[in-house]
Amino acid sequence: MKALIQRVKNASVTVKHETIGKINEGLLVFLGIGENDNKDDADYLVDKIINLRIFEDKNKKMNLSALKENKDILVVSQFTLYGDCTKGRRPSFNQAASPDKAENLYNYFVNEISKTNLNIETGEFKAMMNVNLINDGPVTFMLKSEDNRED
Repeated sequence: MKALIQRVKNASVTVKHETIGKINEGLLVFLGIGENDNKDDADYLVDKIINLRIFEDKNKKMNLSALKENKDILVVSQFTLYGDCTKGRRPSFNQAASPDKAENLYNYFVNEISKTNLNIETGEFKAMMNVNLINDGPVTFMLKSEDNRED
């Protein structure tokens, strides 16, 4: 599972000209789900994302987490994070999970992160979405659950 997280001043997602998710200061999480991912991967990323210290303290040092600072989180499904562009000129998505598996894990991820009592908003799975954001910093990190797996 991959999560591209961006610290934002605000962000929103629209589907068919209707805003379906909108947050103020917090994190925009683009979530990609791979064919080998499972609930353990989702649990790892939920914990990592809410506790990652990427918000600045009074000394301008990244020392505070979304959970500690009660920040908003917008989660948007993003299967293209599993696009492989190493061969040819058209990305391959062979490593991405099937839509059914991906949707189940996406919903599980959203459910688990919602247990934090932070303001959680979402996009719409498998929809063509427009995402608007003001990146704060810019601060952007890529997290991969496979980095937590034991060999």
